[in-house]
Amino acid sequence: MLYQFRQYLKFLGRSTNQHGVHSPFVYNLVTQCFYHKSSYPEYKTLKAYRTALLKNKARITVTDLGAGSVITKDNNRQISEIAKSAGTTPKRAKLLFRITRYLECQHILELGTSLGIATTAMRLANPKAAITSIEGCTNIHEIAQNQTKVFNLGPVNFINADFSKAIEKVQSNSYDLIFFDGNHQKEATGHYFERLLNTAHNNSVFIFDDIYWSKGMTEAWEQIKQHPKVTVTIDTFNWGLVFFRKEQRKEHFSIRI
Repeated sequence: MLYQFRQYLKFLGRSTNQHGVHSPFVYNLVTQCFYHKSSYPEYKTLKAYRTALLKNKARITVTDLGAGSVITKDNNRQISEIAKSAGTTPKRAKLLFRITRYLECQHILELGTSLGIATTAMRLANPKAAITSIEGCTNIHEIAQNQTKVFNLGPVNFINADFSKAIEKVQSNSYDLIFFDGNHQKEATGHYFERLLNTAHNNSVFIFDDIYWSKGMTEAWEQIKQHPKVTVTIDTFNWGLVFFRKEQRKEHFSIRI
């Protein structure tokens, strides 16, 4: 937690808003998407979905295949506790909704379903999108599946498997958006990025969650930024967004949201 606090202070020092952005693509993304103030009706469904999880006091055994929780090492947890500490926050869920809608993402891959809050945000943003979501923990996977059915969110291709094994089944596809939200470790993050790089096209976006989770995650983020196929990156502190737009020069932004 001390590492994250120090990194956040550094982020505040270097970050800007739209006034420090000279790329038209990034400027429009920031002003028309990141800072968009409209209250979409879908936000009510997002809130209800999360509220239902916060009220669920049932306990499950959690299998952590990645870095695990920084809140507790107890693998027997209440669903409400998982939703509160590990689930996508309301602010980030709304942002993911807006990004998915703004970029008109049709083919989406999520590494780390968790309880399905982020999955729901992307589904609500585009009800016709083809979404594949991978979760390593069987019990959490089942909860997300059931919860999306209760809310009648439409089909999602849920896969319960270790990321490395599941990626073998999906890496031949092409994706508009990949949301990396699991296994917050340097080696694993870099490995998944490399294996899924060929699924990206010119207008794809990769979003990496918790890039300042640890020193290792930050190092993985810095390595990803320098990859020759990466042209534009946006650091929002909580997320790192990666674009592959060949028509743009390589540029890195830090944006306060």
